[in-house]
Amino acid sequence: MSIGIKNERELEAMRNAGRMVARVLSVLKGSMRAGMKTSELDEIAEREIRAMGGRPSFKGYRGYPASLCVSVNDEIVHGIPGKRVIEDGDVVSLDFGAIAEGFQGDAAITVIVGDAGLRAGCLLDAARESLNAGISAARAGGRLGDISSAIQCCAESRGFNVIREYTGHGIGRAMHEDPLVPNFGECGTGPELKKGMTLAIEPMLAVGGWRTKVGDDNWVVSTADGSLAAHFEHTVVVTDGEPEILTKG
Repeated sequence: MSIGIKNERELEAMRNAGRMVARVLSVLKGSMRAGMKTSELDEIAEREIRAMGGRPSFKGYRGYPASLCVSVNDEIVHGIPGKRVIEDGDVVSLDFGAIAEGFQGDAAITVIVGDAGLRAGCLLDAARESLNAGISAARAGGRLGDISSAIQCCAESRGFNVIREYTGHGIGRAMHEDPLVPNFGECGTGPELKKGMTLAIEPMLAVGGWRTKVGDDNWVVSTADGSLAAHFEHTVVVTDGEPEILTKG
């Protein structure tokens, strides 16, 4: 199970990490434009998080070489920033994590640069709505499967598939803690959700099938059929009532 938070001090540390993540993603969204290299986004992310007194979670994690994940079009997650130039019409997913006072925050957004067409816009809307549905189901006394089922039902009702080979996760002092939080499942199943559990809920949706492939760099994960993908994520804490979103801007 997720260790979660034990007291108000730990919760405030996670809130602080979450605020930093939200701020960095907001700056990145406002900075993104066609013609810039993905490495420029990584530079912005690292500069911003350091200026706030935090540290990037991803850099060096299991050998990952950057502070930010930038995944474009059919890439779902773990895209390494580099020389790739963002073009008009690209669908760009940004995933960022921060450490503050020993606790972690993790969130992701997907942005359309210019005009990618109606289907891409519908994909992003469905991914956001699926995230909101999953968060709403994260209630003390419920089951982990409630979150998974809510995400899946929302995505599929809008005509998109959830990626099944990658999941959300517990988060706290470590980036990845138990439990795994799948984006598909049955309501009323799985471990009980308890007050103080901290979870990174992150639906990943595709226009096509849910199967994936890993690139030659052993990091970037793309849709196996080359279809567009979108990724949204928040870190939340389970409470006695509405879950609290820690990475909300």
